[in-house]
Amino acid sequence: MKKIFLILLMTFGSLLVNAQKSKLTWHTNIDKAMAISNKEKKPLLLFFTGSDWCGWCIRLQKEVFYKKEFVKWAKDNVVLVELDFPRKKQLDPALQQQNYSLQSAFQVQGYPTVWFVNSETREGKTNFTQLGSTGYVAGGPEVWISGANQILTNNKKG
Repeated sequence: MKKIFLILLMTFGSLLVNAQKSKLTWHTNIDKAMAISNKEKKPLLLFFTGSDWCGWCIRLQKEVFYKKEFVKWAKDNVVLVELDFPRKKQLDPALQQQNYSLQSAFQVQGYPTVWFVNSETREGKTNFTQLGSTGYVAGGPEVWISGANQILTNNKKG
């Protein structure tokens, strides 16, 4: 009986450790995300979403962003930024202003929209280099990642 209990305990412990490893960090502060992006030399993935009302945004998250294939890909390739436009919850005014400013800068008119960008700050001004954009794509993580890789590959710095 003790052996069974010990085996179950070890199994659940390893599942918990694996669950912790598979979590992604979605930044909400663009300045912090840009600093990480520049340090790690990875582009930003800007996810414009209506988290509490946009059906396609929720579907993109469930079918792609929450899958282990995406988690591994994202950790290796991009710095994630969520730019949310909720209807039911209230964002901090500074965060709301940041999100609307970026929505305007990238001319986002529908959700979900995902932009891949590089950023640099010179003399206090931030410049974004747009690499490409996408949104919801049917077919799961493999299809979505393939399209994302195509955008990133076409814009590799030589």
